[in-house]
Amino acid sequence: MAWVKTLVGAALILGGAGAAAGWLLSAPVKLDAAALAQLGPGDAGRGKRIFYAGGCTSCHAKPGSQGDARLRLVGGLELKTPFGTFVPPNISQDPKDGIGAWSVEDLANAMLKGVSPSGEHFYPAFPYASYARMKPSDIADLYAFLKTLPAVAGKAPANSLGFPFNIRRGIGLWKRLYLGDQPVVALVDGTRDQVVAGRYLVEGPGHCGECHTPRDFAGGIEKNEWLAGAVAAEGSGIVPNITSGGGLGNWSEADIANYLETGFTPDFDSVGGAMVDVQRNMAELTQEDRAAIAAYLKAVPPHPNGYPARKPAS
Repeated sequence: MAWVKTLVGAALILGGAGAAAGWLLSAPVKLDAAALAQLGPGDAGRGKRIFYAGGCTSCHAKPGSQGDARLRLVGGLELKTPFGTFVPPNISQDPKDGIGAWSVEDLANAMLKGVSPSGEHFYPAFPYASYARMKPSDIADLYAFLKTLPAVAGKAPANSLGFPFNIRRGIGLWKRLYLGDQPVVALVDGTRDQVVAGRYLVEGPGHCGECHTPRDFAGGIEKNEWLAGAVAAEGSGIVPNITSGGGLGNWSEADIANYLETGFTPDFDSVGGAMVDVQRNMAELTQEDRAAIAAYLKAVPPHPNGYPARKPAS
């Protein structure tokens, strides 16, 4: 039965080769020297803008925090998803429990490549798939601002994930499919600078697509349905369509900008749900930034709703 031994041997060799290839392809990849050279000296004033555009407080402040307590970035919010429960960590300046010992290069690798200082993959519940579109110089500015915030002791609880999602190495293969620095919406030459600026804020630091776009079975964003709305990652609700094919169809750019500033819709309804905290962050931006976001949202190709129709009430 020499042929059986030959087949078994060949299968073992192929299996070993496949495992080795998977190991290599899933390896964490950090920024190269050219990208790191773009970091430059950060400016805390500019970094404050990036901090609020990126919504850092929404996930990393203690749930329910108000006022200055929102700047105590101790983590602890539980994000319950089909893949398990993710808990945003302490990103305060505490050197032991937070990121106070991180270098600017560490922060850049975390946000642009999803790689920790120790060389492990971060889970994409941390929206680095959007942050990857950010300029390294903005990361340096954010780093400078974070250095002005308080150190808060206390580690956030660990994630609670089952097999196979608890194997971080597999995220490397996910990144090869979904991580890139190219814009989602292609803009033609001559597009208003305001729209281009809005695209950067929405697609990059604002990471709006992370909630407002449907995802495939592996948790990757369906870019052909960009901002079309989605079933909420948590619970049974929906995140609305924010293209002109959905709820924003009758809103003007001024309506959108005013909503981001005040929390009131054109019909004088008020912001609700998870958007409350997002709007609070948007209110910290400049009028020009909010106008740019509005201009971009009106320029995004319209899509029908990316979630199932609601069942009529019985």
